[in-house]
Amino acid sequence: MHEVTLLINGQSCGAEGGRTFERCNPVTGAPASRAPAASPADAARAVQAAADAFPRWAALAPGERRQRLLKAADLMDARIDEFVRIGAAETGGMANWYGFNVMLAANMLREAAAMTTQIDGSVIPSNLPGNLALAVRQPCGVVLGIAPWNAPVILGTRALAMPLACGNTVVLKASEACPGVHRLIGTVLQEAGLGDGVVNVVTNAPEDAAEVVEQLIAHPAVRRVNFTGSTHVGRIIAQHAARHLKPALLELGGKAPVLVLEDADLDAAVEAVAFGAFFNQGQICMSTERAIVREEVAEAFVAKLVAKARTLRAGDPTDPGSVLGAMVSEQAVQKIAALVDDARSHGASLPLGFHSDGAILQPVIVDGIAPGMKLYREESFGPVVTIARVKDDDEAIAMANDSEYGLSAAVFSRDVSRALQLAQRIESGICHINGPTVHDEAQMPFGGVKGSGYGRFGSKASIAEFTELRWITVQNAPRHYPI
Repeated sequence: MHEVTLLINGQSCGAEGGRTFERCNPVTGAPASRAPAASPADAARAVQAAADAFPRWAALAPGERRQRLLKAADLMDARIDEFVRIGAAETGGMANWYGFNVMLAANMLREAAAMTTQIDGSVIPSNLPGNLALAVRQPCGVVLGIAPWNAPVILGTRALAMPLACGNTVVLKASEACPGVHRLIGTVLQEAGLGDGVVNVVTNAPEDAAEVVEQLIAHPAVRRVNFTGSTHVGRIIAQHAARHLKPALLELGGKAPVLVLEDADLDAAVEAVAFGAFFNQGQICMSTERAIVREEVAEAFVAKLVAKARTLRAGDPTDPGSVLGAMVSEQAVQKIAALVDDARSHGASLPLGFHSDGAILQPVIVDGIAPGMKLYREESFGPVVTIARVKDDDEAIAMANDSEYGLSAAVFSRDVSRALQLAQRIESGICHINGPTVHDEAQMPFGGVKGSGYGRFGSKASIAEFTELRWITVQNAPRHYPI
């Protein structure tokens, strides 16, 4: 079992009173990690450590911040085997999934390092004679990052990388489902020499999450909040942040549609939908949940997708024959079973599925999805894709937008101009033409609309999220006053 500690002011420590909790392997049920069950007082200590470290970190030359972040990226790459080992045990993810996590997370640190000299401002023309007016971006203070378990290295690092590049210090509130992975991110950044208190990591027992999060957001030193997770919890985070007038960046749930037009390359569309729907067991905010297919090609598309999905075996991530790994818990499988059963009871068919064994769920394809079914609207967050058949482009767009979510989407067509016009009509923060809904790069503006949240992670786009824009003037000539 992996032993986890808090990281506060550069020190590894336990929680108040020595309280701990265990995270169990979703496949075997054996304890995967033991972590401190932080109290609100522990959370306050972490924030205070970040506040004390802020003046030193913010005062560093941008080139020095860049060098330390680049070192952290290299150290993260060097620990890939450790991330894979801990991550597979805590969440049931495959080695290739965690390998991708580490690669992208390290690149996020490198991209953030490159941004340290790109935090610029502007000179604004003033109507006042002799007045030099400047718009200046400055670090805001302590940033609270709350990261989920499903892409833990990527999303844990994303919660910290650009805030650090902008000169802020951070507290990472680790997920209860992967405390070991999130604490390892803190280890990497501490070993890179960022400085004591610049990065702090807090772990908490599931039953204490609400109290700890509320304490963290309420602390006067916390100036920004970013959260990645479910829309339900995101609304709670937003309410707490609003109560304390703290700006929040929220990247929440999704119900990503893929529009497959009658002129699409069906083989390319099938490969993209299979990847988008089933990779990491569909436990990605961008996962393809809905295939909206023109009637003319629907039968051929479904047949090809079923054939592809049959080649993708879910299983214990340590089994060499596994391709997809396991779900995060047996409870998650049971939730999906209820959604699929409801769809079937309302007339949907299952060209493939439903086959499960504990936390292991094989790919599921649900054909004939309709608005009266719960699966039509609710995010499954599993290896499930629904099929809807439409007569024309307008019907496809109406169905794509008939969702509370708006994170990622895709359009498949050989007519790129037509696809681009449709992409501009889809209500989503992200849309890919002839590519999968699951696509992330460190330098891209990442975020959604509607119930998928607001604000943008990623490189230049997030500079505005993690800095204060200040108006500063210099009066260079005598000024006339009316009194």
